[in-house]
Amino acid sequence: MGIKATYEIHQNAYIKLILHASKHKNSAVNGILVGRVSGDAAVVEIVESVPLFHSQIGVLPPLEIALIMIEEYYCDKGLSIVGYFHANERFDDSELGNGAKNIADHISGYFPQAAVLLLDNKKFETLSKEGKDRSPVMQLFTKDASGSWKLVGSDASRLKIKQPSANVILLDYISSGKWKDIIDFDDHLNDISKDWVNTELFN
Repeated sequence: MGIKATYEIHQNAYIKLILHASKHKNSAVNGILVGRVSGDAAVVEIVESVPLFHSQIGVLPPLEIALIMIEEYYCDKGLSIVGYFHANERFDDSELGNGAKNIADHISGYFPQAAVLLLDNKKFETLSKEGKDRSPVMQLFTKDASGSWKLVGSDASRLKIKQPSANVILLDYISSGKWKDIIDFDDHLNDISKDWVNTELFN
């Protein structure tokens, strides 16, 4: 497989995904990671994220529409789809399910170094109570030589948040109810006037 890529996620991309999961606590949610490759393909920079669904996860037609729109929008900005985000419905579910793997497989078909980030509910709960940890509240999965998705595990150096204060800002946004403002593709498909890019979210 060569050199193992490392993944660096920008603060706003990171926060947006977790706010999306916070808005739909009783549902599984997912999202797309958008970015670019640098350093001789050794670093995958996750610059943006797009919240996808909270009710139609795994339904192919809406997913295909979303991927086309995301690719077209970000291509003009020199960015492309580099991975997938998933948050499970149940708090105690820390497994990457088959539905999530199928979507991730689709993405890795045209970006082999694709990352899958799975929300770590227990770590997120601990962060909400203590507010001290600066590491991502997400687990990183990558494809191994056999083509299976494997949890990277304790190698925290493989996934980093670009801005060290991201968790502090995240907790502030959650306590102030910022998660209410998140718009995902489900919302957009129900009302196309709603901005799936969330342009105004951090203004």
